[in-house]
Amino acid sequence: MQSTNAGERKGKLKSQFRYLVLGAAFMCAFDASAQYGTKAPKKTPFINKANMGLGVKPGDDFYTYANGAWLKANPVPAKETRWGSFNELRDFNIKAVQSILNEAAANKNTKAGSVEKRVGDFYAAAMDSAAIDKLGYSPIKADLERIKTITDVNGILNEVAYLRTSGAGAPMFGFYVGQDRKNVENMVPQLSQGGTTLPDRDYYLKDDARSTKIQEAYKNYVTTLFTLTGVDNATAQKNAETIFNLEKKMAAAQMARVEMRDPYKTYNKFAVADFSKTTPNMDWKMLLSKMKVTGQDTVLVNSPKFFTELNGLLTSTPVTDWQTYLQWNVLKSAAPYLSADFANANFAYTQALTGQKVQTPRWQRMSQLTDGTIGELLGQLYVAKHFKPEAKARMDEMIANLIKAYEIRIKGLDWMSAETKEKALAKLHAFRPKVGYPNKWETYDGLTISRDAFFQNVRNAGEWGYTKMVNQLGKPVDRERWGMTPPTVNAYYNPVMNEIVFPAGILQFPFFDPNADDAVNYGGIGAVIGHEISHGFDDSGSQYDKDGTLRNWWTAEDLTKFKAKAAALAAQYDAYTVLDTIHVNGKLTLGENIGDLGGLSAAYEAFKMTKQGKSNKKIDGFTPDQRFFLAWAQVWRANTLPETAAQLILTDSHSPGQYRTIGAPVNMDAWYKAFNVKPGDKLYKKPEDRIRIW
Repeated sequence: MQSTNAGERKGKLKSQFRYLVLGAAFMCAFDASAQYGTKAPKKTPFINKANMGLGVKPGDDFYTYANGAWLKANPVPAKETRWGSFNELRDFNIKAVQSILNEAAANKNTKAGSVEKRVGDFYAAAMDSAAIDKLGYSPIKADLERIKTITDVNGILNEVAYLRTSGAGAPMFGFYVGQDRKNVENMVPQLSQGGTTLPDRDYYLKDDARSTKIQEAYKNYVTTLFTLTGVDNATAQKNAETIFNLEKKMAAAQMARVEMRDPYKTYNKFAVADFSKTTPNMDWKMLLSKMKVTGQDTVLVNSPKFFTELNGLLTSTPVTDWQTYLQWNVLKSAAPYLSADFANANFAYTQALTGQKVQTPRWQRMSQLTDGTIGELLGQLYVAKHFKPEAKARMDEMIANLIKAYEIRIKGLDWMSAETKEKALAKLHAFRPKVGYPNKWETYDGLTISRDAFFQNVRNAGEWGYTKMVNQLGKPVDRERWGMTPPTVNAYYNPVMNEIVFPAGILQFPFFDPNADDAVNYGGIGAVIGHEISHGFDDSGSQYDKDGTLRNWWTAEDLTKFKAKAAALAAQYDAYTVLDTIHVNGKLTLGENIGDLGGLSAAYEAFKMTKQGKSNKKIDGFTPDQRFFLAWAQVWRANTLPETAAQLILTDSHSPGQYRTIGAPVNMDAWYKAFNVKPGDKLYKKPEDRIRIW
């Protein structure tokens, strides 16, 4: 299923890659005014005073100064959980993607097997809600009945393997195939902690009012889905308690997210036979074979303790409880793709987590599903219509400029030795940029898509994706593979590939516009480029060398200095309050905060190399430097529902937008000069307290 096996793969990508924003994909397409080289009438300034809060001193509250009027005029719409620049792009431009899908679905003349035919059929089946509603839960009835026949631990494990390989679920633990971080030319099977449904282990382990409210909403969700399959209410409620209690035990065995950021702590290599000795109830040679993994003598495990605890749970938990748990995994994986009553129950649970008022329209959900499932088919249609070669050329130029700026900054560091600088520069020059879309498209050969079988299409995609993943074993690493689809408004750094990736979708305003001045483009997409480069040098990415290998390249003294600077930045963000008693988690968000600070600093360095950067000529009343920082600020403007904000503090490695806006600039001398920020202003930091890393 796209939500299980494909989701498991994407969950791995999300944990390994360093994203610009939260891993949720934001779809977009260029309208005519956003295409590179198109002379569109300028309706509003790129830095628009009407969006600002000019009554506020920038040195007191730069976020409100830059965005105050916009924030007041743009509350979160009912179908959203946040509303900001990213959401505006998605909401406006996903309609262009929808038009591609509608056109493909309506075209009766497409050839069998063509990109247009496959994309159109998938979307048409997804939009046929009448046919989907008629089926009820019948698409998963056989799975639920089969699970009832399990009689012992071997049967449980066999079912775990079957659900994973058939695209029907990913229960109990995480599994993926990826590069060995200490031998990056080798693809290896990797096991990770898992087994839970709520977004973070803390939701099971905390008993504050916010957590208990979500626990109850979760139990109600479980109860509802079971009753929709004909289970009586009392039994369904009992099932919910069984599932919650079992998942709570798995949550207690999991490492916390901050711990999981340590690439050494999560690198535990075992011979398959030796790992089986630590989990006597789980014969990994046999289990991996059932999961289509053969001929592998080694496995990487991110949390060995989790698996020893899971091993005990296998026998201490009654088989009937495991049956209930496995049925639940089928139900929750399938719910978004079954009849309306299942989808509505899924949304009710989502509401409790996020505060979203109304369900996202079906066309939008199915557009996103199409992108998430066969994104490189849809991406081909998108790129053909909406991506201009000139945009890629301009992006290549800006990347080159940011690399130059970063080189200058590394050479000028006063805290790093010449020996470590040499290694840092070698890594910088080994970066591989990818812009726009893949050089080689995924063809999805072997994936069956039918116009009248939506659920089966989704399950076929899950099975196809799983098989594709395990087939990487024993083959050379595919360095042309992308972790995002072309229409995505996001970007990422992949440490084991040492690559920075910018999908076509992000190349539009407020990040980039061909008609904008350099200040706007460098404060936008330039800072994005710098952000992704900086991930190669953040607290986690800096532990990988130029080849992408997890291997120390620092002198002991330089590493100590770097860690001290990183700790100071973590403390800065720890002090930011999000809701009542909830603060930003400076350690969880440290990599992204280093990315912002290094990225914005490097973008400013590159901007100062341009003609505008060297001048003081005002545009719309703002100096070049002011426009640079205002461009950065308007990227991060957003209103967020309190429920969503609380969830993201636990689950998201990015700081909230208001603190991304100010977190980097308050450490940059140029920002103080640009806005005449003085002692006594609320955001003022003494020069000696400003944190300078890259």
